Amino acid sequence: MSDKPIKDLSFEEALEELEGIVEKLEAGDAPLEQSITIYQRGAQLKAHCESKLKNAQLKVEKIVLDGQGNADTEPF
Repeated sequence: MSDKPIKDLSFEEALEELEGIVEKLEAGDAPLEQSITIYQRGAQLKAHCESKLKNAQLKVEKIVLDGQGNADTEPF
């Protein structure tokens, strides 16, 4: 588990850490208090990843052709 603030993590860093948390929780090796702590961080990482994906989706544009065959873009 990283000590880096979640807001400073890239999508890839957050996803990698979240995957590690899921593996640790699934293994059941962590004591209860630690499980609760890492679960909470996992929930925060999930929200961070969802936010990053939403922002990326808003930036995606699709290419459209007008009546004369000219290419242009519009929000997806």
